[in-house]
Amino acid sequence: MALEKLPWSIFFYSVYVMFVLNLSIASDTLSPGQFIKDGEKLVSSSQSFELGFFSPENSKYRYLGIWYNFSPEKVVWVANRNNPLTDSNGVLTFSDERNLVVLNQSKSIIWSSNSSRVLRNPVAQLLDSCNLVVSENTSSHSGECSWQSFDYPTDTLLAGMRMGWNLKTGFEWHLTSWKSTDDPSSGDCTYGINVNGLPQFEVLKRGSTKTFRTGPWNGVSFPGTPVIQITFYRPMFVYNETDIYFEFQSSRDDIITIFALNQSAITKT
Repeated sequence: MALEKLPWSIFFYSVYVMFVLNLSIASDTLSPGQFIKDGEKLVSSSQSFELGFFSPENSKYRYLGIWYNFSPEKVVWVANRNNPLTDSNGVLTFSDERNLVVLNQSKSIIWSSNSSRVLRNPVAQLLDSCNLVVSENTSSHSGECSWQSFDYPTDTLLAGMRMGWNLKTGFEWHLTSWKSTDDPSSGDCTYGINVNGLPQFEVLKRGSTKTFRTGPWNGVSFPGTPVIQITFYRPMFVYNETDIYFEFQSSRDDIITIFALNQSAITKT
C-alpha cells in the first residue's frame, strides 16, 4: 500500500495498490423480502467493496456503510450518518413502498433511500464501482436506477462520482466531512462547486466561512490549482446548460484513487 499526499490543502489523497483480495463469497444484491442483518454483508462481484454495519473506533453506535474489502477501516460511504443505531439489531431491507430502508430493533425506519420513483420489482446491487443502486429487477440487473448512493456522497469522492450541480433540478453533489474520526455524522466542513458566477471549487468551514477556493473556471482549468502530471486517473469537468460537475476516472485497474475531506479541511496522512 502506498499513500501519497496531494498538495491541495483540502483533501486526503490516497492511492492504494491492490495485491490481495479477501475471497469470501457473498451476494451483491438484495431483493424485497430479503434483509441484511448486523454481521452480514453485500459484497461486490469483484470482491472490491463490502456493505454492512460497522462502528467507528471508540464508538458504540452502529452505521450502515461501504468500505474496501482489503481495508475495512476505510469507510467511503455512510447511509445513516446522522441517525445511528444504538445496538446491533439493525437490518437493511426494502419497505412496502419499495424503498431501501434501515430498521432498528423496534422496526422503525432510521434511514430510507426515499426515492420518488416507485418500482414494481426493485433490486439493490452493490456495483464494482462502489455504487449502491436500486433499479428494476431484470435478468441482467441493468434497468435504469431509481436511486444510487453516488448521488449522496459523504466525505469521499471515488471514480465515477460527481461533485457539482444539476442546473435543471437544483440537485447538488458535494462532500461533507465527518464530525470526528469516531463520528461519521455531518461535520463542519463542506466541499463543492460554487455556481454563483463562473463556477469554482470552495471549502466552507462551519457552513459559511470560506477556508479555500480556486479561481473561477476559465474554460480550461481552475486558476490557482497546482498543475499535476497524473497518469493513473483522468479528471473531467462538465460545464453546460444543464450540468456543472467534476468527476474523474481511473486509468489503471491496480491503483485506486480516493479524494476525502477531513474534519479540519487540511491534508492528513
